[in-house]
Amino acid sequence: MSISRKGGSRMKARFRLMARWFKYKYMMLFRAKGGAAMVAKGFSIGLAIEMFTLPTMGLAFFLIFPLVYLLRGSVAGALIGFVIGKIIYIPFAFMNSKVGSMIVPKNLEAYLSFLPEWIEKLVYLNLKLIVGGMVVGTLLGLVLYFPVKWLLETYTNRRREKRKLRKNTLMLKDSILE
Repeated sequence: MSISRKGGSRMKARFRLMARWFKYKYMMLFRAKGGAAMVAKGFSIGLAIEMFTLPTMGLAFFLIFPLVYLLRGSVAGALIGFVIGKIIYIPFAFMNSKVGSMIVPKNLEAYLSFLPEWIEKLVYLNLKLIVGGMVVGTLLGLVLYFPVKWLLETYTNRRREKRKLRKNTLMLKDSILE
């Protein structure tokens, strides 16, 4: 079975529209009202939240919105940080577990003795990942805030300089033509 020509062109048009929409959202992100600091803050929040979201089965995602609102970050930046955090989570999970095991007490099973042994171990493992993820995620968010802010400011300044140069060139051409 083959796709009709009409259906194929409709699909291409949809992909073009989707690509335009993504490009538009990308440009909106760089031209955000609060500037680079707001977007970098949102990115750091999203990344920090992602570092402890896996053991909570995705419920930590709902922390992004109130934190972005309270800390005045960018929701789009937070979602990008959240997605990048998903990509880098697996390599950091080992570090989260190690950091969590330094913080979570070893005798936690004494407090969970009413649970079956396999649930005790599962709770202890997830608690290590959550606590370690909170510490590592916060540090990672703080460390990556400054490079992301610098990259966004650099991009904005280059764009501004290009526009200024283009404007001066057009003005020079207009003055020569007159």
